[in-house]
Amino acid sequence: MKIIFFGSSHFAVASLQALIKSKDEVICVVTQPDKQKGRHLQLAGTDVKSVALGAKLKIFQPENIESKESLIFLKSMEADVFVIVAYGQILSQEVLDIPKIMPMNIHASLLPRYRGAAPINWAVINAEKKTGITVIFVTAKMDAGPIIMQEEIKIEDQDTSVTLEEKLRKCGAKLLIEALGCIDKRDYRLVEQEEEGVIYAPKLKKEIGLIDWSTPAVNIHNQVRGLLPWPGAFSSYCGKMLKIFHSEVFPVFPNHKPLCGEVVRADKHGIVVACGRGFLKVNELQLEAGKRMNAQSFIIGHKLTVGEVLGKK
Repeated sequence: MKIIFFGSSHFAVASLQALIKSKDEVICVVTQPDKQKGRHLQLAGTDVKSVALGAKLKIFQPENIESKESLIFLKSMEADVFVIVAYGQILSQEVLDIPKIMPMNIHASLLPRYRGAAPINWAVINAEKKTGITVIFVTAKMDAGPIIMQEEIKIEDQDTSVTLEEKLRKCGAKLLIEALGCIDKRDYRLVEQEEEGVIYAPKLKKEIGLIDWSTPAVNIHNQVRGLLPWPGAFSSYCGKMLKIFHSEVFPVFPNHKPLCGEVVRADKHGIVVACGRGFLKVNELQLEAGKRMNAQSFIIGHKLTVGEVLGKK
């Protein structure tokens, strides 16, 4: 089959690489336009573009996928299937009607749970025990199309959004090839999603990373796990932003009743902070404009002591 691949982020790379090795023909890769990145604001392409260049594939980078020029180009390619994986632009019904067989999408959740832009992060933040990959027939309504195939993945206690994404992108690439095989043979069934099971996973905003120490320690721990690499979970210390990269829930019971955000232990084993319920052991952190370091190095470098309160205004 002739495939046009739509993708931009790192999550989409494994799927494109799998397609390149498959029996199907990738006739074009559609990805987001180059953007200024880094300290020197140099133009750089997407992760998907880098792979496409390496494989000498035709690349299309429209500012607006809905433009007249984009529609004419896509129709001229006469693709059988559109494969859409973390592309970054919403496709109208006019675009979705172009492929001869279907437009399909690889989504990183067990739909109808976690429709939206950040399904991996929200699954971790909400302490889900499982997630997975869903292959759907794409419709104009976001992530609401009928299901072609699904595969479940367990979320381990030590998983972060970064480690979980790695598992899911590999699973997504595998399931994509399986689904295309079934589509090629016309051996598949479309199963409508049940609307009563819908949960949304909205795009992440920076403010969601702000830690409220009056909430339970387990909630803050899941916030730390689920918001890597951006925006990260953060508080403040000495008037500067303090990012937390690794934590665990810790069963400490000091003799006095500490304030929420109060440091109740600070030694070579870690920094323990009182929460609304329970305690959070902070193992890796970074003060604004400083280096990322382990708890012991932070205590030595910044003279953090028991009794200080994080997030204090």
